[in-house]
Amino acid sequence: MAHTDLREFLKRLEKAGELKRITAPVDPTLEISEITQRVVRAGGPALLFENPTRGEMPIVINLFGTERRMAMALGVDSLDEIGQRIGAMLKPELPQGFSGFREALGKVTQLKNVPPKKVKSAPCQEVVYKGDEVDLNKLPGLQIWPGDGGIYHNLGLTHTKHPETGARNLGLYRLQQHSHNTLGMHWQIHKDSTAHHAVAERLGQRLPVAIAFGCDPAVSYASTAPLPGDIDEYLFAGFLRGERVEMVDCLTVPLQVPAHAQVVLEGYLEPGERAPEGPFGDHTGFYTPVEDFPVLHVECMTTQRTPIYQSIITSQPPQEDGPIGKATERIFLPLIKLLIPDIVDYDLPEAGVFHNCCIVSIDKRFPKHAMKVMNAVWGAGLLSLCKLVVVVDADCDVHDYREVAFRAFGNVDYAHDVLLTTGPVDHLDHASYQQFWGGKLGVDATRKLPGEGYHRGWPEEMRMSPEVVATVDQRWREYGL
Repeated sequence: MAHTDLREFLKRLEKAGELKRITAPVDPTLEISEITQRVVRAGGPALLFENPTRGEMPIVINLFGTERRMAMALGVDSLDEIGQRIGAMLKPELPQGFSGFREALGKVTQLKNVPPKKVKSAPCQEVVYKGDEVDLNKLPGLQIWPGDGGIYHNLGLTHTKHPETGARNLGLYRLQQHSHNTLGMHWQIHKDSTAHHAVAERLGQRLPVAIAFGCDPAVSYASTAPLPGDIDEYLFAGFLRGERVEMVDCLTVPLQVPAHAQVVLEGYLEPGERAPEGPFGDHTGFYTPVEDFPVLHVECMTTQRTPIYQSIITSQPPQEDGPIGKATERIFLPLIKLLIPDIVDYDLPEAGVFHNCCIVSIDKRFPKHAMKVMNAVWGAGLLSLCKLVVVVDADCDVHDYREVAFRAFGNVDYAHDVLLTTGPVDHLDHASYQQFWGGKLGVDATRKLPGEGYHRGWPEEMRMSPEVVATVDQRWREYGL
């Protein structure tokens, strides 16, 4: 089911008992954050704060805070459904290697059927503020943690174009409000928009930027998807929705934005301009330090007549971005298996904020097979940032952390079965001694083979006989248990 816009999704959530309206005045500085975190940890509903004490519009938050709501956002009953659709489209011909990855994604997004659709007028431009009329204080941006450097806008979908090729990028980056018309653009070193900005600066050009808040949920998710730089996120959003995304030309910059967004900001980055950004309490659970980042000068703001502002809380897991990360894990499994055919399944634990740890199962066929897969994971897109890779046999459920721990604790001789290396890490990683790169560990928790130097004969794991299991199953009630 495609949702036309954010409001339609909110109506569906409310009908399903998944949305709570809060009419009491609530402060966007810290108070909304504390309320939201308690609700998230309790597995509670999405929250619509109708009367924030700062700003001029309601705030909706925790829309994606459970796997059920994440599935509802993407119009499915289970997050695995989308991955299964992708997997079915990749058969029977599976392109091999990295050269086939782009071809596979082209098939997945059905380029001829789901490109974005341009419209001449749009709800997101019903109200227009230009020049001196622009005031970011109309938005009820959040201060989430006491040590944050100020007000942040955490769910602004950022649009840029490559200055030379014209390729569009849609990304999700935190935005620190510096003044009534400027924002700090915290896009990290590995992001595509960073590359766009670098090219613009090399050419001595301003980079146009447009930021959309409150888009339909499939578009919001697509902004987080780890797609190659030359794959349009709006094609992917169209595939997720099963319908084309309506786009409209911006009023002051040569970009397009979703026609049904609630709020849109338009502006430019001046080449060479930087300003201190941070500190910020991030999804790692720690404050990221102050660094210099580009400054967006907002020259135009457009809104719907009665807009709703959408945001998200960042903190130590569990948090709303957990189900978003789980959706990515499930949706991209077929494509990961395309790049690394050895993989049976994988899991990115939320406690590892989805890039610190990757658990992989394989059908082991030859000595050091697990080591091959570790290196492949560290060479696969943004999985390259993963610090810990644990490889288990195919009969281990990678989503059962007790079972994984049993294998990793019991099946490993740490003098032989680990691989220690270095490589790139996430921009936000605070543990690495050097920013942007650090140590990585691979753990082979599979059964060992003679060809790997293990000659003791791997022991048989204890299993109850099927006949006894069937007997007890049949007589379970008789035992009074």
